[in-house]
Amino acid sequence: MKTLGLADAGYNHVNIDDCYSEKRRDADGNIVASATKFPSGMKNLTDKIHEMGLYRSIQYSDSGWFTCQMYPGSFQNEARDAKLFQDWGFDYLKYDNCAIPFDDVIKEGMVGKFQRMSDAIKELAKTSGKPPLQFSLCQWGWEQPWLWAREFGQSWRTTGDIEANWRSVANIINRNSFIAWASDFYGHNDLDMVSRNGELTYEESKTHFTAWALMKSPLLIGTDLRRATNQTIEILTNREIIAINQDPVVGTSVSPFRWGTNPDWTFNNTHPAQYWSGESENGTVVMLINTLDEPQDMTFKLTESPWVRAGRQYSVRDLWAHTDNGTAVRNFTAKSVLPHGVVALLLKDAGDEPGGLYPPCVELEWCTHQNGTRYDQL
Repeated sequence: MKTLGLADAGYNHVNIDDCYSEKRRDADGNIVASATKFPSGMKNLTDKIHEMGLYRSIQYSDSGWFTCQMYPGSFQNEARDAKLFQDWGFDYLKYDNCAIPFDDVIKEGMVGKFQRMSDAIKELAKTSGKPPLQFSLCQWGWEQPWLWAREFGQSWRTTGDIEANWRSVANIINRNSFIAWASDFYGHNDLDMVSRNGELTYEESKTHFTAWALMKSPLLIGTDLRRATNQTIEILTNREIIAINQDPVVGTSVSPFRWGTNPDWTFNNTHPAQYWSGESENGTVVMLINTLDEPQDMTFKLTESPWVRAGRQYSVRDLWAHTDNGTAVRNFTAKSVLPHGVVALLLKDAGDEPGGLYPPCVELEWCTHQNGTRYDQL
């Protein structure tokens, strides 16, 4: 992360996922780090991570009896485990959802099961005087965590695990297109990891990263960095894209303004929404995704985005080419967008559009002169 420039680009967490521990707790009931995988212990590990300037570390546990790989979970040990993770030097907890207790044991349902750890984290912050652990819920979507999870944590998984192929990426984009409204500064839809080793082409990888970043998902790298290509690092360190994800003023996600291939509001796991926009500190963000298996020109009216003002022209910044592409008036066309490829733009208000344009409205329907003339009927 240091030598490849990822830390300089803002990646400052190190995530310890499942299988880090021994299979059984010790005699005192504590989770024990694997003596084989982490012979120097977790505190020594986090100290070294912090010394390298990677100032936050992520721990993993589960809200059930066991983790998904049958290592100790934290159900009924929430306070003990939260304190242990803090003592080990972790400050972010990914909390999974396997090995669910029987209903007659839990008597709380999914929401209450996650609230147990949330309450433990809050209490620990009070008694220790230290900042609370950041809490990331891995609740896989069908329980609709975006409706309730912000009460307990900072992010929540919205789907099952990502697979390293275009079909999985398109599926996750589709499902999240309908809940983009749920992300803001206080909580984030978590679309799972970016840059998995697998079958994605270069263009598909760019689309994957762009969609995750602009939808304000946490950006968690899930690839073997020892095998990362220059193209992979180029994608992961695109600072103009990362700047939108980390915008200090606007916390909301881009959202679709037109589906494109399908009628608007169509649920389609292979052909999700293609035309997206959102606000940012420095202008209007536009994301165009070609979900087809062939190149296509992608055209939109500027005012289809609710964040663009009518009667104005906009300068166009290409966030992948890193070029300024002139000024758009009323419409913009991205030529020959590659199959499964993406275009990411930043539009900035550049003043009034040129005078004398006809018709006077970009949207003709009910475009009406003050004398009552309807231009859409001429």
